[in-house]
Amino acid sequence: MELCFVRELNRLYKWGTLGILIQMILLISANAQNSSSPSNIINAEGYCSMYGLCGQRSDGKVLNCPNSTRAVKPDELLSLRIQSLCPTISGDVCCTLDQFETLRSQVQQAIPFLVGCPACLRNFLNHYCEMSCSPNQSLFINVTSTQKANNTQTVSSIDFFVTRMYGEQLYNSCKDVKFGSLNTLAMDFIGGGARNYQEWFAFMGKLASPDAPGSPYAITYRTENTNTSAIKPLNATVYSCGDTSLGCSCGDCPSSTACANSAPIAPKHKASCTIKMGSLTPRCLDFYLAVVYIALLLVCSIWALREHRKRVNSAIEDHDDHTEGQEDPHYPAKAPSDVQKLIAKYYRNWGFFVAKHPWPVLLVSVVIPAILCSGLTHFKVETRPEKLWVSPRSHALKEREYFDTNLAPFYRIEQLIIANGTGNIVTEDNIKLLFQIQKKVDNLRANYSGHSVALTDICLNPLGTACATQSILQYFQMDSQSYTTYVDHANYCFEHYSSDESCLSTFQSPLDPSTALGGFSGNNYSQASAFVITYPVNNEKSSQGNAMAVAWEEVFITLAKEEILPMVQAQGLSLSFSSESSIQKELTRESTADARTILISYVVMFAYITLMLANFPHDRSVSSILVSTKILLGLSGVLLVMLSVVASIGFFSFFGVKSTLIIMEVIPFLALAVGVDNMCILVQTVKRQPMNFPLESRVGLAIAEAGPSITLAGLSEVLAFAVGIIIPMPAVRIFSLFAAMAIFIDFLLQMTAFLALIVLDFRRAEDGRIEFVPCMQLDREKSSGNQNQENNIGLIQQYMKKYHGPFLANKVVKAVVLALFAGFFFTSIALSARLQPGLEQRIVLPRNSYLQGYFSDLEEYLRVGPPVYFVVKNFNYRHDFLSILLTELLLMCFIVNFLIVLQHICIFSMEANQTNKICSINQCNSDSLLNQITQASLDAKSTFIAKPAASWLDDFLVWLSPEAFSCCRKFVNQSYCPPDDQAPCCEMNSGTCTTSTGVCNNCTTCFLHSDLKDGRPSTSQFREKLPWFLNALPSSDCAKGGKGAYTTNLNLSGFESGVIRASAFRTYHTPLNKQSDYVDSMRAARDFSKKLSKSLQMEIFPYSVFYIFFEQYLDIWKTAFTNLIIALVAVFVVCAALTTSLWTASIISGVALMIVIDLMGVMTILGIQLNALSVVNLVMSIGIAIEFCVHITHAFTVSIGDNNQRMKMALSTMGASVFSGITLTKLVGVVVLHFAKSKVFVVYYFKMYLALVIIGFLHGLVFLPVLLSIIGPPPRRQHIPAQLQDQLGNGNQHS
Repeated sequence: MELCFVRELNRLYKWGTLGILIQMILLISANAQNSSSPSNIINAEGYCSMYGLCGQRSDGKVLNCPNSTRAVKPDELLSLRIQSLCPTISGDVCCTLDQFETLRSQVQQAIPFLVGCPACLRNFLNHYCEMSCSPNQSLFINVTSTQKANNTQTVSSIDFFVTRMYGEQLYNSCKDVKFGSLNTLAMDFIGGGARNYQEWFAFMGKLASPDAPGSPYAITYRTENTNTSAIKPLNATVYSCGDTSLGCSCGDCPSSTACANSAPIAPKHKASCTIKMGSLTPRCLDFYLAVVYIALLLVCSIWALREHRKRVNSAIEDHDDHTEGQEDPHYPAKAPSDVQKLIAKYYRNWGFFVAKHPWPVLLVSVVIPAILCSGLTHFKVETRPEKLWVSPRSHALKEREYFDTNLAPFYRIEQLIIANGTGNIVTEDNIKLLFQIQKKVDNLRANYSGHSVALTDICLNPLGTACATQSILQYFQMDSQSYTTYVDHANYCFEHYSSDESCLSTFQSPLDPSTALGGFSGNNYSQASAFVITYPVNNEKSSQGNAMAVAWEEVFITLAKEEILPMVQAQGLSLSFSSESSIQKELTRESTADARTILISYVVMFAYITLMLANFPHDRSVSSILVSTKILLGLSGVLLVMLSVVASIGFFSFFGVKSTLIIMEVIPFLALAVGVDNMCILVQTVKRQPMNFPLESRVGLAIAEAGPSITLAGLSEVLAFAVGIIIPMPAVRIFSLFAAMAIFIDFLLQMTAFLALIVLDFRRAEDGRIEFVPCMQLDREKSSGNQNQENNIGLIQQYMKKYHGPFLANKVVKAVVLALFAGFFFTSIALSARLQPGLEQRIVLPRNSYLQGYFSDLEEYLRVGPPVYFVVKNFNYRHDFLSILLTELLLMCFIVNFLIVLQHICIFSMEANQTNKICSINQCNSDSLLNQITQASLDAKSTFIAKPAASWLDDFLVWLSPEAFSCCRKFVNQSYCPPDDQAPCCEMNSGTCTTSTGVCNNCTTCFLHSDLKDGRPSTSQFREKLPWFLNALPSSDCAKGGKGAYTTNLNLSGFESGVIRASAFRTYHTPLNKQSDYVDSMRAARDFSKKLSKSLQMEIFPYSVFYIFFEQYLDIWKTAFTNLIIALVAVFVVCAALTTSLWTASIISGVALMIVIDLMGVMTILGIQLNALSVVNLVMSIGIAIEFCVHITHAFTVSIGDNNQRMKMALSTMGASVFSGITLTKLVGVVVLHFAKSKVFVVYYFKMYLALVIIGFLHGLVFLPVLLSIIGPPPRRQHIPAQLQDQLGNGNQHS
């Protein structure tokens, strides 16, 4: 994953620019003729310990001569030159002109690291000035041993005495100074990462081996004098980094008083509300829910007792005044409303029409959806994640487009992780294995359009020297022959990667071990348990531009599987790997891998539905079976359901709306749940009508009875899904569109085509014709057994009537049901609050995907977080505000409107001096952007910011500074002059500067102090020198060159106007191991940027490559609740309009809400996260909940008798259809999904669908009947015309 590599870790440091630069300062040689032995050293004021130039070592490093001469008075020119660098040295000195030139040439390498903090730089220079030129050198330096070099005695070791306070103050003034381009500290370079002054002094005093950087003689820093009382440890003045005269920025000196008083802008985390109850500390929400639940139970118990007494008294008077099926005088049925009369009349007439003209109705109703299916010619599937889960109005999407357009797209990542599960991986054999693997990768070739593509053709190569491969092999310059043994040098480079030239990478930049190793604690790199090899590859904005990279990635993955994996396993190690295109390819494979499982699931549901609707006769005679079965009717109904789905897809495809895999997987499931339920209700309702009625009358009565509830459910579902189009997330919005259209078409087909099929099938059965051979007719008497028979559905009806209904009518059972369901509802509310947003990457991949192990290894071994950029829009670097303002006012002379002039004045006043609002060196604002980022990194647990930011602006200002006299230089002709260790200033041999050419002898610094205003360049100076900086190569003499490190960090398009359109400052998140970490880190970065933008009056936003995919989780709760609430409101409105009863609408909506909340509670129990998939399922659950609730409630409403009798009648008539049409159908299909290869189907379809079906069944057929029996709405008579009532009455008597 692209979380472990630093894009701009490509800084060129000639040889690490660390202690060697500083320690070479110690090369202050003495003349051979003036040498003296250590025993002759005089420790007194005015005496030297070393003086003059002396010999040199075999590797060319010059050596000092032990010389106890008196300090020498320099000539006036030398004195002025010494004081320009060493203002504390005056009068006599202990250094010659050559010594001083050596000192000056060496400190120039360290100055760019420290110039941003003047106090540290001054202290650092004073330290070496005292050491080299102090007239009292002998008081704190003892030469402890000498050696012969060129037949001359030279210094081989010294003792340097300092006070402990001096050492601590010197270290404290420099310990926090940043080196921005590598997001690290300057101490890593000038002190080897020292953590205290003792380590710093030990680093600077270490004797360098031949040809290795460092001091030519050993220096032992001592804080106690045990030899002679004449020694006076150095206790020179040390400036605090918070000193007002030499003040450093808060980023370089967070301990200063000014910074301590400047509180960082950190994200505020709301602590979860808890209540202390003895040893228990429950959440406030849990406690309140428990109190409400207990209070509700008490209130309901009191109410139940009072109602029981009333009913007992009433029962004594008229207990047997009514029988079941007759109207209860205590529950008089209301007359149907005008709306219900109108609906019943319409459906009755429609039923008569369909029964008389089935074929025309069937043909017309099927032709229209078939025409819609023609839109499939434009069918396309959207698989791009950003087009599915990211809103077009997404901030992350706009920010990524801005970043890619104005800066550069984030690079592509190809990665190998080699792990040793049993211990240390840094061994000789394992490093040799790395070289073997690297050789195979280097030799790898891909074929793209007939051209051979190698890694070097596509890799990130910031300086054109070598690929920026992140591997510990960089410590060996990717050359297996450079060392005979590897472990010792690797361990050395782990500690000195930023300071030793021998550890420098082939792309001329220090390599942080944390980017190439994994599984270590703290900085204990030598005990790492994993190698992390990363190949950054250039990324283009278009897919076509990345075609070469994609071709190479394919062969890279093949190489890893077929060759590298066996090599790694042979050494007892594990391998995981990934490429930039791996996830997309594996997701595509996942979508096809489970196609068979999904197909089997639907086939099983089809088979069950077909058999369920079949009408197997009770006598089981062959003739009755051949005539009465309804297998073709069931199969036709299933085909109509699928036709509605295909027609919906075709309709939107015609208009260019792309489908998604979610549509293919979820909508058929939803359409079958709705359609099959309606088919069962229609068939069973027709069969319940009196057989002595003509078929037209039976169909008319049946559709008048069932139509209102089917319409109520259908319109509620359509509207509930349709409102989802307001949701910005494309996947949810597209699903809502397709689902609403599919349900609507399905509803129309049920009321037209399927109704016509019922008429045709009943005619066939009544004529005695065989189902599969309709032209064959049997004897009607032999086949008449189909008219009054019991079938499988009848058995369920009998169960509902004889057992289920009476059981729920029991008062104790009611009390238990209400208590249990209410308790689970409140529990689910509490559990829902614990529902975590996110979608684990491993879940969406096939179980056998090679990426499963890769993501596991990332979590286990990775110790580096993803880069995060703080992007500043329209940075105004204009410094000469007044002249620019006057120019603008002159240009506006022709503008009469005073308000426009005033507006421009305000704009300029806001934009002025933005440089100090951003930078973090001296004279920058204490609350500047970069200082605030540094402060935030000190609280990494809450801010998720791991390091200070790399700042091109800081480095540019330092590079421009006259103090950094080897950086910004110019020839006499005013053109750019590079540092002395770069061509054409010196001759280059294999990338190394050998001898000076003299070309740059006349180069001068770009500016004097007097040329700058308050240490800042003017607008014209900024404009002129910024391109120089970005093209300047970093080297030993000037490590601040911007080429490579900052090439893509700012957009110079149109910057001549004084405004830089986009500039980025890179830092890192802390390691992110969980989905919640990604979400929380993005939320923290955005909150932080928002507050910065407000306080600095600048437009700032954070950007990281993963933000676009995790932004949805910032608002996923809002998305879910908005969709669910709107859907439930739509259900309530439709129910209230069609039933003309707010009571009924409230019950249906309330139970649907309970189903959704309980499903969310079960999601928490099962560990299912809240994401787009689960939101779609939650929205779908409303549709399923309506099916479970509407039909039972409608049947209860039109039944007569007391509430218990009406509840039993509703269960016996509609309960069987709901149970067999929804519950059993879904169960047989869901079980198959358990065997899917991808966990996403197991988690979000098997587990969640199974939970939905069980919860819906329990609420629809257990809780809802009990609730209706207690607080159900009053009954309403069905509207039946007088002539049909007479026929119905005769039919009932006849029956």
